[in-house]
Amino acid sequence: MLEWLEYGKLLVALWALVHPLGAIPLFLSLTEKRPAERYHIGCVAAIAVGVILILCVFVGQALLLAFGIDIPSFRVAGGLLILFTAFAMMHMPEQRTQATTEDPQEATAQDSVAIVPLAIPILAGPGAISTVIVYAQKSASLSHHLLICAVIVAVAASTFVVLRLALVIGMLIGRTGMRVFTQIMGLLIAAIAVEFITQGLAAIFPGWQ
Repeated sequence: MLEWLEYGKLLVALWALVHPLGAIPLFLSLTEKRPAERYHIGCVAAIAVGVILILCVFVGQALLLAFGIDIPSFRVAGGLLILFTAFAMMHMPEQRTQATTEDPQEATAQDSVAIVPLAIPILAGPGAISTVIVYAQKSASLSHHLLICAVIVAVAASTFVVLRLALVIGMLIGRTGMRVFTQIMGLLIAAIAVEFITQGLAAIFPGWQ
């Protein structure tokens, strides 16, 4: 089991990567013509995020081993991916939802916009999935995995609250406020991404320590 500070870092990193505040414009766009379903869609999306990330805790490392990928290499690759996400959040904070919101009518025609595109890939994206897998492999103890699951449940619950209050938050914070908050979160996860990369490189090249 890791120190409590490490689980705190995971909570901050995961919340920043899931970033439900950044998904508010897309959520409101997708539900513009179905406001009565916003509660249900937000609930399903939050549950889907939790289920997806919890599955990664228990099967992520097994999938890597099945494809012959060792953990240090994945840590470097995951760190680079998270770093790219952080740069996008700091310099292009609205890029995350632009491609999906270009044609919201097409998205709302799907059976469940709560799963795709809201839960995947907007909320539980590659960065969040990589972070969960990297943290999960740091210890094989059941208590460690259960604590990670508790962090994921907390993130999923807060995601539901944010989506539930999307209209209110959108009016209070505004587009500029969400942009500033996104850039701050991007800076935080950039630092965590650099830590992932350095830890992976130290394991691959032990002589560099």
